[in-house]
Amino acid sequence: MTTATAPAALSGRTSDHPATATWRLVRMVLRRDRVKLPAWLLGLTVFVFYFNTALPIIAPTEADLAAFSQFSAGPVGAVLSGPGYGFDAGLSYEQFFVGTYALYFLLAAALMNILLVSRHTRVEEQAGRAELVRAGVVGRNAPLTATLVVASAADVVLALLLGAATASFGYAMDGALLFGAGVGAAGLVFAAVTAVTVQITEYSRAASGLAGTVLGIAYLIRAAGDSLTEHGSLLSWFSPLAWSQQTRPFVDGRWWPLLLSLGLAAVTTAGAFALAGRRDLGAGLRAARRGPAGAAPWLRSPSTLALRLQRAGLLGWTGALVVLGVTYGALVGPMTDTFAELSGQFAAVLGAEGDVLNGYLSFMAVYDVIIVGAFAILAVHRVRGEETSGRAEPVLATATGRVRWLGTHLLIVCAAAATILVATGLAFGVGAAVSTGEVGQVAELTASHAVRIPEVLVFAAVGVLLYGIAPRALPLVWLVFTYAAILALFGQLLQLPQWMHDLSPLDHIGRMPLEDAGIVPVVTLCGIAVAAAAAGLAAFRRRDLTGA
Repeated sequence: MTTATAPAALSGRTSDHPATATWRLVRMVLRRDRVKLPAWLLGLTVFVFYFNTALPIIAPTEADLAAFSQFSAGPVGAVLSGPGYGFDAGLSYEQFFVGTYALYFLLAAALMNILLVSRHTRVEEQAGRAELVRAGVVGRNAPLTATLVVASAADVVLALLLGAATASFGYAMDGALLFGAGVGAAGLVFAAVTAVTVQITEYSRAASGLAGTVLGIAYLIRAAGDSLTEHGSLLSWFSPLAWSQQTRPFVDGRWWPLLLSLGLAAVTTAGAFALAGRRDLGAGLRAARRGPAGAAPWLRSPSTLALRLQRAGLLGWTGALVVLGVTYGALVGPMTDTFAELSGQFAAVLGAEGDVLNGYLSFMAVYDVIIVGAFAILAVHRVRGEETSGRAEPVLATATGRVRWLGTHLLIVCAAAATILVATGLAFGVGAAVSTGEVGQVAELTASHAVRIPEVLVFAAVGVLLYGIAPRALPLVWLVFTYAAILALFGQLLQLPQWMHDLSPLDHIGRMPLEDAGIVPVVTLCGIAVAAAAAGLAAFRRRDLTGA
């Protein structure tokens, strides 16, 4: 444990009250999340400024905004965005912003809470730190209570930040605060949901995955309900995501749907505490399945072991991105007519000169690269977890050398990332081909994704370089990733000098099918990835292994 709770908490005495030392643990959670939590809050707030700055640029006239709203108000738009209140007539920028993008803030807030609660409950038990904390004067419910207090405070702060950021564009303050409150309420619901899932299973990844499954089901119910009738149907009300959207900010704002979110959060939280009292520390209500007494023959090499460790992430990310690819590909046909009516400013944002359709297709390839790049970095973090947990040391005590161990992990990460990217491009192409009737888009869009594999390899290699030199420096790879993602997504709006674009690994390969990829950038990025990976392997060979 990196932060002590207090000298008194280590005295060996027991506590009669289940919430004893809650506020000390709150301070500890805040101390340990001093980087991640502000990054989430500020990152989501930045997107408010981006969307509201971009809208007047890509839709400078009422006709342009009406062209956007025509698509967003239809069934496909309802699936992707929501019920579309205010899209009937006289649509304003604030109504379009909330009606189109609010759903993505709801999903991000839910994800933030899922990871936060899992990180400070189930992960702590897995690592053995919770047992050390509970050995002192700490109540049984104090760790979970402290985590939920921090999650609730984070949701309140997020609501205020989003509300203030939205109001800064001259929008009505009551509507801005209602939008922020809806996002915060959705976050509270999924903090409570995760508080339940961490009681069910004894592994953090399973608990987070179970909470993520609930989020996915909530999204599907909302999508189905909103697409059935205009402004949603009764089915939508069975999803907590719909409750926040039914507040109708900037249209005829109403606060009462948020009472449903607060009520569900309260009931689910009570259920979480009840379940916590029925299990032992470190265990789950659902017993973990016993593994075989001996390892399978195919697990006797470092490469197959690395594949086994990355298997769950590979399957999960591939499945999610394939579904996403088919969905966005299926929109190409319905959006074709809309593209013809959009302004030249929108084409400029996509980096397209008069070819908005191919600009959209190429932009989606870059968007998918960013998502897969995040997977590659998280997979490298998984490798570091093998070291900090002590599982790497027994492997390295055998005939397996350090370079071979880390090298095989890196190869599996790179192969997995490449597989996900190609599968996503194929799914995107299939969806586009079905919606437009142009079979050639399958090969074209698959190639537009495959040619960008070197960009993902650079992210993985930079992560290995930092991990090899100093494991604690590994999170710095997220700075490289964030810088590249911002330039790729917002570079046209920011109008930054060319040398800043040259520093990004995402700004060199041509965006197919809008333009040729170019063999030189592909080869150059591959060389950079190989050099960074080699330097990371060499550094890892020389340094000592580290613990948590």
